[in-house]
Amino acid sequence: MVGVWGAALLSLLLCVSARAEVLHLATGDDYAPFTGKALPGQGMLTQVVRAALAEQGLAITLDWLPWNRGYLKAKRGEYDATFPYVRSAEREAEFLYSAPIHVAEQYIFSRAGDRIELDDLPSVIGRRLCYPLGWQPAAAIQQLVEQGVLRRHSPLGLQECARLLLLERDDLFIADRNLGASALQSAGADLAQFHRSRAPLQSNTLHFIVSRRHPRAAELIERFNLGLETLKARGEYQRLIESYAQ
Repeated sequence: MVGVWGAALLSLLLCVSARAEVLHLATGDDYAPFTGKALPGQGMLTQVVRAALAEQGLAITLDWLPWNRGYLKAKRGEYDATFPYVRSAEREAEFLYSAPIHVAEQYIFSRAGDRIELDDLPSVIGRRLCYPLGWQPAAAIQQLVEQGVLRRHSPLGLQECARLLLLERDDLFIADRNLGASALQSAGADLAQFHRSRAPLQSNTLHFIVSRRHPRAAELIERFNLGLETLKARGEYQRLIESYAQ
């Protein structure tokens, strides 16, 4: 009988321990609608990450840091994970990636009186690209920057890019359709003053990432993926995404 009760007590303690486990995450602000301290639920993807981990009995603390600082701290293992990030060869050397938490289509945003389209890219020579610090451009855009065709300016957030476009200090920025529109609105701009390219530049997947230096990196990614699958299976993921649809 003692053995039975002992096993039951051990099982209870393990359950309590699992429920009490907390992951320490970092992300950046002003990335609406994906992350943002002032957004409902602190952003669409913040809600997705929190809900996916909760499915696995994991709670979170969330620190809001400048994007580059949060990324570097997560890479060093000072945080258990960070999000949302697109894939790049440089990052994949340092981090394990979750299954996609969102598919984002990237568009070129320019001024209505100075429209820039995909088929006009040769005409961007000498133009000023606003692309926030810590963001990873598409390979084709990065090549244009490295070749000196585009001049990159990197403020802390996309809202600043929207403001600088309006002031004609920068000529274009590249962002997800919803993200770009949200940044323009947050900057107090009239959307009629801007032009979004007719076709997307590319599609990116956004991810939850864990440093390869983390002793439980593979386990955390696996548990996150299982939680995400559960959210999708019962329609909760789609509900969270649609709540932010514009």
